Parts: sequence; C-alpha cells; structure tokens
Amino acid sequence: MRVAVAQFATSSNTQENLATCIRMIKEAAKCKPAIIVLPEYCNTQADQQNHQQAWDEALNLNGEFLQQIAALAKLHHCNIVLNVTLRRDLVRNEVNPLIKSNISITTCTFAETGELIHQADKQTLQAHESEFFINTKTVDSLFTSSLGKLSVLTGTEITSYKAREQSRQGAKLLCNLQSTKSQIQNSIYSAAWAHDNNVFIAKASKISDCGSVKSKAINNEDSSQIVSLNGKILATLANDKEGVIFADIDLDKAGLEKHQRPDGTNFTSQHRPELYQQLVLTSKTPALETLKSQIPETVNVALFATYKSNEQAIEDVCYYIENNLSDIIQLPELFFLSDKTIANNAIQRVELEALCQIMITKVSAVLRPFQYVCTSLVINGSHQAVLINENGIFAIQQQLHFCNRYQWTSLGNSLNIIALPLEQGFINIAMLTADDANIPELSNIAALNKVNALLIPFDIQTSSEVNFGLLTRAAENQICIVASSREKSFSEEQANNDIEKINPGNIKKIKPQKSTGLVVDIVNGNTNNLDGKLKIKQQHGKITKALIHPRETIQGIYT
Repeated sequence: MRVAVAQFATSSNTQENLATCIRMIKEAAKCKPAIIVLPEYCNTQADQQNHQQAWDEALNLNGEFLQQIAALAKLHHCNIVLNVTLRRDLVRNEVNPLIKSNISITTCTFAETGELIHQADKQTLQAHESEFFINTKTVDSLFTSSLGKLSVLTGTEITSYKAREQSRQGAKLLCNLQSTKSQIQNSIYSAAWAHDNNVFIAKASKISDCGSVKSKAINNEDSSQIVSLNGKILATLANDKEGVIFADIDLDKAGLEKHQRPDGTNFTSQHRPELYQQLVLTSKTPALETLKSQIPETVNVALFATYKSNEQAIEDVCYYIENNLSDIIQLPELFFLSDKTIANNAIQRVELEALCQIMITKVSAVLRPFQYVCTSLVINGSHQAVLINENGIFAIQQQLHFCNRYQWTSLGNSLNIIALPLEQGFINIAMLTADDANIPELSNIAALNKVNALLIPFDIQTSSEVNFGLLTRAAENQICIVASSREKSFSEEQANNDIEKINPGNIKKIKPQKSTGLVVDIVNGNTNNLDGKLKIKQQHGKITKALIHPRETIQGIYT
C-alpha cells in the first residue's frame, strides 16, 4: 500500500487554503497512493484573535470546502485525511467577538468513494486552542477503513501512551496531523512510537518558519515524515519545504501482536496491563515531597563497563570504585558475564548465584558512605536489579517482564520506588533491568510516583533502544536516565534488514554500529521542546562520567 503525505503553508483566507489543498492533493495523486494525509488546520491557521474570526474561518461540514475534498477522493480513488476547524452550531447570533461559539478542530477522513467515513475532534487542546475551540465528539481516533485499521491523531495527541492504546486495539497506521504551533514532536519521538508499537506513522506538518535552534544530538530538521515499523524514516521533508512524499508499506507486518524483540520475545508475552493498573493504584512513594529542598542540584554518576569476566570483572569494578568518587556507579546487566546464555543452565545458574554473592561482599567492602553501585544479579533464583552500598544490598528490583533471554526467572509484581540518601540530600530512584526499560508504561508509572532518575542495568539488543527509545522515556516523563550496557556491534546486514526501502535496489551501505548505554539529563524542566530539555552523554569506553540534575525533574513531577 502506498502512503502519501503533503506539507504546505496556510493563511487566514479559506478560499486560498482550499486552492492549496486541491493543488497538493493533485500533486500527491500522481504517485497513485491509497491514502493521502494532509496537515492540521488545512482551512486556516492556529492564530485566531477572537471568536468571530474563529467562526468566520471555520467550515460547515456539508460546505463547498469539504465537498471538493470528497470529490477529489473519489476522482483519484484514494482515502484523504485532513484536519479543519468545523462549526458545530448552525448559526452564530453573537455580535460580541469575545463570546464563544461551538467550533471544533476535527480530522475528517474521506474514503475512495468520496464518502466521509470518519471524523474525530481533537481532544488535547493547547492553551490558545481552548480559548476558541471545543471537542464536541468523543469518537475514537481509531477506525476501520477499506485499508485496515487506521488511527488519526492531531497535534500533540500522538504520545507514546495514546499510540500504545491505539496499537493495542489493532491500529496499523497512525496518521499524525500537525500545525506549526504544535510541532513539539521530534523525529526521535516518531521513531520511538513506531518502533515501540510496531506501527507505521504518516506525519503531515505545516511549513515551519520557527527557526528553532538545533541540537547536535538530535536532528530537528525533519517535519513531515513516513516512518517504518522499526523507527526508520522512509521519506521526509525539511520543515521549510512545500512538497509531497510517499512510501510503500505493508500493513500486514504491523500490529503489536506481531511485535518481536531481537531474542524472539513477542509483545503479547510481555505486556502486563493488570500490573500497570496495580502499580498506579498501589505504588507508595516515599515521603520525599516534604524534602524537596533537600533534593541535590547535581548528582555525580558514572557508567562502568568492564571488558573482563567473572572474578576478574569484579576485581576490575572494585579497583574503579576505590579510585573514583562518583555518587552512583551504573554497571551493565549481569556485568561480569560476556555470555549470558550460561544462565539458562540450572547447574551453572547455581554457580552464578554464588558468584553474585561474592560480588556483593567485595563491592560493598570498597564503597564509601552515600556511594552506590547498581547492576543486575541472580539472587534466590531470580534475575533482579540491585543497588549496593557499604553495608551490602540497599535495594532490589525483580525483573517485571518476560523475555526469552531469562525465561527461567520468576517475575516481580511491584515497582520499587526508592528514596536514596546521598551526601547532598535525597532523590527518588527506580531500577529497570532486562527488557523493562523498553516498556513505556513503566517509565510513566515511575514519573507518576515522583521518581527523579531511572537506573537501568541492561544488555542492549538493538541500537534503537538508545538512539530514540530511552531518549523519549526521559523527555515524555521528565526523568533522568542512567543506563549501562556492554558494548554491542550491530552488523551491516542487520542494519540493512532493519530498513524498509522505497527502492529495494538502492540500498545504502551502512557501517557496523557500536552501541552501548547513555546518561540522559533533564537540563531545562520548563520546556516541551526535546532539544532544549535533554543533555545526552553516550557511554564510551570503560568509564563514562556525567552529572544529572534531579531538581530539574521537579517541575514535571511535583504538579
């Protein structure tokens, strides 16, 4: 199936905007797509000055504007999705421009027959939109078309959790319609949403003239995009360029029920909706809110990844601890094992557990007061994250989600929120190991429980986990992330297999990519812009030191 996305500017002149829509639909129709996605506010701009202007620029559902769009859908035998402002009152009798009428921001979908088959009002209104618009209909964004199950999400509605919900209900393609004023999503977000939910994303945006500052770590030049199931961008337009992009996608491959981790673990065997509900209801946050003034401005963290194994790896870590003053030292998952498959053998697992006890004894003996090491170990036959201090185990977190790598372990039923005493004060932390950090619900629950930082001992399975997955966990939940993994190299063949090509014969050469962990720091807690919110330090070599700013998470979690 071919998807086309159009990007263009609009004005406050409805007739000019209709002419633009017609022109762009005709241009998009040249590639013979099954569906064309247009941006938000196709009939106007999001800059209304008063209610009379909002009413004058809004459309009637059966008016000329939408009738012409319907005719084009029938003419070109394709579905057309666009967003407009709609009059929900028959007339406006008010002469006072300050009095509000019922106007919605509505995404309309026309079938190839020209029939209006679905309309959904924007539910998440921005501050300036709430002044002029309402959401009169509660129709689900998800609907079934001749192409399959589609979801239409407007502006900032395409969050991980909304996308997750739609994907669980069977969505294969998420159509995201944006305007200039709502372009806070980054290409990193789209990649994460597509990858996490195994859905295609078609994002149509307006031409942007915002001239936002670009981060070296995150490319924000992309505006309209078509994104594949694995987060790879199939087609894109710069945010200052009018145009049409298209890509061929296979909806039969989409859907969470077909989502698999690299080790073969299926999403359906991992997903635990009852657990998430239980955690929201029962998780008890330590009484840290009364100690907000004691949250340190900065915390020293270090990622340490030894290249040695077994006892030598433990000695390596101890030597590092004795010669460094970091508050929190983050190690990879089962850091002393280069081959973690040995844990699948019950006899070797007993030996492994004995080695874990040796590790706890030796590491705790060299830790200073208020200094901690986080990793994962096998304790009591289960794989779990641990936090070690000078007295031994300070806190534990049992693995919460099944994965084939550790199918022998029992799973926990609680997310432990830990009030961590430091020399400078206290912070709230939670630990995630194995595949737990790849579950968006857990990071959200941690944030709801006022966690300042996630400590993640993991074993990277795909480069997407650090390229965009953990970044969006931090940005969406305003939470610092400290994650360490043994280095992995993803081969050229794997990378090429990961990318869906518009032209299969034109495969670009991709060099092997080394991937490890990272530290994601919240540095500007009062902005919705991912570029301005995060400071990212990639794990490199044996030792990576960084600062995190837990106070910056307060603006998000103490509201």
